[in-house]
Amino acid sequence: MGAVCFVHADPGTAPLDVLALGVLEHAPLTIGAVQALVALAVWTAWNRRRPPLSPFLTFLLCGSLIDVLLAVGAAGHLPLRAGGLMLVGVALCTYGSALIVMSGVGIRAMDLVAICMTHRWRWPFRAAKGSLELVLLVCGYVLGGPVGLGTVCFLVFADTLIQPCMWLNTRPFSLRNHGLDRPTPAPAYGPDPA
Repeated sequence: MGAVCFVHADPGTAPLDVLALGVLEHAPLTIGAVQALVALAVWTAWNRRRPPLSPFLTFLLCGSLIDVLLAVGAAGHLPLRAGGLMLVGVALCTYGSALIVMSGVGIRAMDLVAICMTHRWRWPFRAAKGSLELVLLVCGYVLGGPVGLGTVCFLVFADTLIQPCMWLNTRPFSLRNHGLDRPTPAPAYGPDPA
């Protein structure tokens, strides 16, 4: 729903959605299909092996849910103007990202690629994720995807507020962080990106 709020507010959206919407300008696909294909291609090229399945199911399901919510005009039913929709979009995307990482199942492939970058290049996770999102943003912009104030807000706020949301879930709400607390069985997930 956060991504749908961004798209409906029309001030620009998250970098991966910018890319997906840019691709849709040129190919008859869906947001879910584009997100899953991009994630699959990037992860496979980076690691030179077959990717884990759960991140791509997450991308496909989330992207397909975006397609459905856009088709029914879900964000249009909210009594908010563009700025309010953008802020709701940031909050929902941030909190949803924290929950996806905490689940330990289906961590998004782009986050896995950023973790791989921290291992290979010894970059901080935030720098790896930010550079990856900038590449997605530029490619999406070149293809005609929407870039604007919402894109900047997403890059600045969503990336910086995911860790505090995870803290909120583990401390006051007593939820377990299965994504970052458990021992890591495969190099694809790597150590705690914090």
